[in-house]
Amino acid sequence: MYFFTADEHYNHNKIIEYCNRPFKTIKEMNETLIANHNSIVGRNDTTIHIGDFCWCNNRLDADQFILRLNGNHVFLKGSHDHWLPDSAKYIWRKEIYGKFIMVCHYAMTIWERSHYNSWHLFGHSHGRHQGVGKCFDIGVNCFNFYPVSFNEVAEIMRTKSDNINLIKENNGN
Repeated sequence: MYFFTADEHYNHNKIIEYCNRPFKTIKEMNETLIANHNSIVGRNDTTIHIGDFCWCNNRLDADQFILRLNGNHVFLKGSHDHWLPDSAKYIWRKEIYGKFIMVCHYAMTIWERSHYNSWHLFGHSHGRHQGVGKCFDIGVNCFNFYPVSFNEVAEIMRTKSDNINLIKENNGN
């Protein structure tokens, strides 16, 4: 199973204030994020972290959180991922159960295969941007500080309008 999340901001003291998160301390926020993740992500699941995973400068500091999280992990660069190597990617794309998904920390209006109604998941806006078409903010602020499963993403996408550049088949008309 695939899960998606963004903007965890582990160890970022100011994020509680900036985003009005319901935590009294950074430790409470970190522990809640870890507990929420582990309550739904299994050992063999894969989580795509779409940027701003933690506020730190090196992998050893990030590992204090990564090693406590269930499953396998893919980390994309966001605004504050200084712990990731320069070679880390900003975009992840995959076809899952026949549906093409493209994820990036930053929202796009047009993305790869969007003209075929592909999906785009992003972070960075902390719930302040709704996206266009089959696109939405997957950040923890939008999902009560939990990652979101592929099945949940599919349910959300069913309610969203088509992409603005969707190519509709002519059907001979």
